Parts: sequence; C-alpha cells; structure tokens
Amino acid sequence: MVRKTYFFIIILLVGSYSLFGQTVTANASTDKKAYLVGDYINYTIQIQHPKNESIIPPTIQDTLGALAVIKKDTSFDTDNNGAITSTYKYILSGYDSALVLIPPVSIQYKGSSDTAFQSVSTNPVQVLVSTLKISPGGKIKDVKAPIKIPLDWKLILLWALAGIIILLAAYLLIRRYLKKRSLIPEIQKIIILTPHEIALNSLHDLEEKKLWQQGFIKEYHSNITEIIRRYFEKRYQLPALELTTSEALELLKRRSDTEVILNVTKDFLNNADMVKFAKFIPLNSVNDEMLKQAYEIVNKTIPTVKKEEKPEVTNVP
Repeated sequence: MVRKTYFFIIILLVGSYSLFGQTVTANASTDKKAYLVGDYINYTIQIQHPKNESIIPPTIQDTLGALAVIKKDTSFDTDNNGAITSTYKYILSGYDSALVLIPPVSIQYKGSSDTAFQSVSTNPVQVLVSTLKISPGGKIKDVKAPIKIPLDWKLILLWALAGIIILLAAYLLIRRYLKKRSLIPEIQKIIILTPHEIALNSLHDLEEKKLWQQGFIKEYHSNITEIIRRYFEKRYQLPALELTTSEALELLKRRSDTEVILNVTKDFLNNADMVKFAKFIPLNSVNDEMLKQAYEIVNKTIPTVKKEEKPEVTNVP
C-alpha cells in the first residue's frame, strides 16, 4: 500500500513539472537556404503556446542582422484543440554576398496566473546570399533570337496613303493658320525660365502625380533623379545624366558653390540607385524624404542676384 502511495506521489510531481514548465516555444525558418543579392527572403516565426498564454508579437526593426526588413507580410493564428500556433511572416533581402546568420528573436509572453512577462527566443537561421556567376570569357548572347516579321505590302501602302493624307491636311491647316496670323500682327513674349525654376516646377508636377502612392515606386525614383541630374547639367554645365553617382559627386566636390548640398545629394542619389538597381522597396518615409531632399538641393543652390544700383538723375538746364 505504501509503495502505491509513493508511486502516485511521483506521478503527480512529474505531471506538475510538465504543467508548470516551459509551455511556449518559438521556431524561425526561411523558405530557402540560398539566395541571390536582392532576392526576397521569406522569413517565418511560429510560436506554439496554450490558449491562456498572452503573447506579445515579435518586434523587428528595419534590419535583422545583416539583412534589410522589406516589410511585415502576414500573421495569423491556428487552433489545434487549445494548442495555438501564432505565425508571423516577414520579407527580408540582402545586398552583399555573404553567409548571413539571422539572429534569434525574443518573444515575450505571460500566463493567466503569472505576474510578470517571461521570454523565449527563436533559433538562429543561416542563409547564403551570393551574386550571379559571370563567365569572363563568355560571349554576350540574346535571350531569344530576333523575330523576323514578313513585310505586308498592302499594309505598307495603306499606311503610306494615310500618311500622305495627314501631311496634306496638316499643310493646308498650317497654311491657313499662317495666312490669318499674317493679317493680325502679334507681339509675343518669350519667357526663359532659369534652371532652378524648371526644376522646382518639375518637382511640383511630380508631387501632384503621386506615383509612389499608386505603387509606381521605381518610376517615381527614376523621374525625381532625372529632374535633379538635369538641373545639375543646366546649373553647373555637368553631364550629370551620363555620369554614375560617384562620378557626379566627384565633379560636384570640385566646385566651391556646391559644398552645402554634397551630403544631401549623396544620400539622395544612393537611395535612388538602391531602388533602381537593387530591387529595394523603400518605406513610405523614404519616398517623402527623397522629395524633401530634391527641393533642398535646388533651393540651396539658387544663385543670388545682385541688385543693380540706380544711376543718379541730374537736372540738365
């Protein structure tokens, strides 16, 4: 009888240990182990916990180890007879080739009978980010062979006839317009805008289009950098549209009147290059900052115009 009592007590102790032991586990994983530079890395955190446990969702900043956090994707819970699995998905990306270790992420939780939060960490995850393999001795090849379209002479003649009709109609309209214009003399003013006026007007028009708000992020960054580079060409006579970012910055450094915009120009062009060439999807705050930086570059380099002194007028007897 005593042995049965001891055996029963041992079973109760083991059950109590299991009941009050670690009840929350966290696991991290990626969809693959190897990626190319700029690829999306699907990173998943799964937290298994009882229904009565309060879980604080993981907090992840803009970077996770050596990887950039593009966005938080989805999160959902699944219930399996009281055992809850909370799933959190993120999209990461790497821009340097390396063997990257994604560090553990701390998860805070608290049971219904606990007075303070406890924590559990995910496992570290290792992924390989590499660049495309390039064969130095290889030849440049087309993705597909050029497609040869056979000539349709009937269609060509039809287009030629339509072109002749359009040209004839345009000639008659222009002739009629010039004839009327010659009867009424007009004085036209030619307004020549300065480089900074052209740039500010273009930035205002781009802001009104709201490209990145509609999802056209790459087009937005291409347009805004073209406006600034074209401004540099007209303001400083630099071939900015044909230069790389580093080449353009080097030429600006050689001028004494561009010192006030060197840092903001460097950040502005580097952010645009990441979007255009590294498949980087910037945060909304970065898109807004790009427009502010563009306005700052133009406004800080507007040339000062000296006021002309008015000549004294003397009365001539």
